Amino acid sequence: MTSQIQAEHFTSALYTLLDETFDNVHGLFLDKGTSMFETLATISAAEASIPVGGNCATLAAQVKHVAFYLDVTEKSVRTGQYERQDWGKIWRETSAVTAEEWEALKAALRESYDRIKALIADTPEWSNEEYIAGAIAVVVHTAYHLGEIRQALCTLKRSER
Repeated sequence: MTSQIQAEHFTSALYTLLDETFDNVHGLFLDKGTSMFETLATISAAEASIPVGGNCATLAAQVKHVAFYLDVTEKSVRTGQYERQDWGKIWRETSAVTAEEWEALKAALRESYDRIKALIADTPEWSNEEYIAGAIAVVVHTAYHLGEIRQALCTLKRSER
């Protein structure tokens, strides 16, 4: 017997997970007040510019990387073209940011996230395993980097004391 997940159930669950990750904690896997945009709102440009640890990237680079990942995913799914990317470029080139640049990075992340939500809305069915895996990967990848950002922020705050 074959059983399938109804597309609307998968889509609803995916939106809920993304909403928790980016905006509104529902208590599924994050603590209250720890979503991506809630966390980023507490970080100054100066804090976003500090490399955490010897070989670690800045928080600004983490944010830029997440937006880039979302952009590449959205473009690839929409065009069906999966072009090779220089995933290390952001880590190599993103360092200190001004207050204006930091606000622009956060706005760019919001725009990338909005395009992902639009892509999901434009996906009427989830019959392709790769699309399902990709959708889950967006949540997992972003949650991973949110964890990195939050951990780095804890380290920064501890060192300020």
